[in-house]
Amino acid sequence: MVSGLWRGAGGTVILALAIWLLLAFIVVVLLSVNAINTGIGFVANYLTQSMVEKEPDDFYRWLSIYASCFVFALPVLTLQYFVKAKLGILWREWLTSSLMAGWMSNRAYYVLNANDEEAGQEGVDNPDQRIAEDVDTFTTMTLEYLIGTIDSLMMFGMNILVLWNISHTLTIVLLSWSVGMTAVILFLSKNLVRVNYRQLKFQADFRYGLVHVRDNAESIAFYSGEASERAEMSNRLGQVVGNYNKLIIWTVGISVVKRMYSYGNVFVPYLVMGPLVLSGKLTYGDFSQANFTFRMVEDALSFIATSINEMTAWVAGITRLEEFQTAVGQVAADGEGKDEDRPARSVRPASASGEGAAVLVHGAELRTPGTGQLLISGLSFSLQREERLLVVGPSGCGKTSLLRMVCGLWRPAAGTLEAPPVGELLFVPQKPYMVLGSLREQLAYPLGEGSFSDDQLRRALQEACLGHFVERYPDLGVKQDWARLMSLGEQQRVSFARVLLNAPSVVVLDEASSGLDVATERKLYDLLTKRGISFISVGHRPTLKSFHTWVLELQGPPTGGWQLVPAASYEFSA
Repeated sequence: MVSGLWRGAGGTVILALAIWLLLAFIVVVLLSVNAINTGIGFVANYLTQSMVEKEPDDFYRWLSIYASCFVFALPVLTLQYFVKAKLGILWREWLTSSLMAGWMSNRAYYVLNANDEEAGQEGVDNPDQRIAEDVDTFTTMTLEYLIGTIDSLMMFGMNILVLWNISHTLTIVLLSWSVGMTAVILFLSKNLVRVNYRQLKFQADFRYGLVHVRDNAESIAFYSGEASERAEMSNRLGQVVGNYNKLIIWTVGISVVKRMYSYGNVFVPYLVMGPLVLSGKLTYGDFSQANFTFRMVEDALSFIATSINEMTAWVAGITRLEEFQTAVGQVAADGEGKDEDRPARSVRPASASGEGAAVLVHGAELRTPGTGQLLISGLSFSLQREERLLVVGPSGCGKTSLLRMVCGLWRPAAGTLEAPPVGELLFVPQKPYMVLGSLREQLAYPLGEGSFSDDQLRRALQEACLGHFVERYPDLGVKQDWARLMSLGEQQRVSFARVLLNAPSVVVLDEASSGLDVATERKLYDLLTKRGISFISVGHRPTLKSFHTWVLELQGPPTGGWQLVPAASYEFSA
């Protein structure tokens, strides 16, 4: 699990080389520091003994050596901390970029959307937290424990022999004490991983709820829904607090044992070596060195025990990252043909000359990916170039689901579908997507902001009945919170401006004019018609019929029935 994430960091030769070089440097530094610390034990012995024997010359000589060790160790340790931090941010940057690339590939961000029941697959909760926070925890703590383990092994190896030469009894007691207490702490902490995992999830859910209120502030205010939202937030906060209370119980219990461990580490050297000093078998300098070395070995052996609380949170974060990486990998595998039993969406270049239809559907059966509920059965139609199709039917009959199929988000359970490739087909939703960027980026989306000149962008605004934006924002580079600043009707007009700029061969409109008045709706549809753009619309207004060639009426579950009639002869039911 950890190795998979670690291998992700070495995905390029340059990055792998940089990581291993930095790690090698840190190992050399740790080796140097531990050698100095071992030497400090001997220096402390001689320094203490010179004080006991009242020998000033020896005392000041060993004191100067003692100071030199610290002077040398300080910059070396500082450099180690700097290199470790640089290694951590390098690894975090690459791993985060790698996870984001996977998340944004194969529409994994859509397929794994835990908040979209119709997405049809088990979602991954709070991917934002996993990418932004769990990656940080993983890279930081992994380096901490990796370097800590290497440091502990070096510290143990260098000091255990020194301690053994001073006192066999103390060495045996130390090993028995440390191993026994570590085993007790590990036993008590076995439930901490689960509790920490749930804590991460509950905290992310609580944060998402707060963001949801912020993003829907106006709607909540119109509904006067403060009480309901407060209750939901209180419920989510209650989950955070309730689980944290469990975390407190386990943490306190482990902390008590760790404190006993710490007290014992102070007491044991006196218990074992005190009688030896009193009997004259050990000098006080030997006792001082043994006590120092004991602490060094004890620090090495207690590394796991003293870090257990952080380790459980680290393991919980690793679990969440592993789940996320596995889910993204599964989406990529499915996209490479793992679902052989389901027909794929074929690409038909609708802009090509000839008899090719813009969209061709034959015998398509459409079911919800999650529940398998039948929405449409045996659907067949051919939308020729410059023809327009209006999709109507009762709520829940599968209108938007049909558009998902045409756009490639869903795949038919049976039958065939041929549609234009990405770039020649553009989807316009009822609630337009407003990017975080400038007005120029807003209009050019999904292309880059440099794809059109400012004159083209201003002309598109004028044609989409947003001429007042040209006057209000002469600088198209201005950045605003457009989703809050614009009304729904203005956002929908921005979507039509995008269509005019991108000039696709086919447009799919999902109630894309619901926020517009009839006159503006007519003008925008006329623009699409004059441009020779084929389009498929979902809508309920009878006025839409005049802009379309055909009307497809869906009946929805349980039969999945449908009928296709010329628009001129179709009558909307009262």
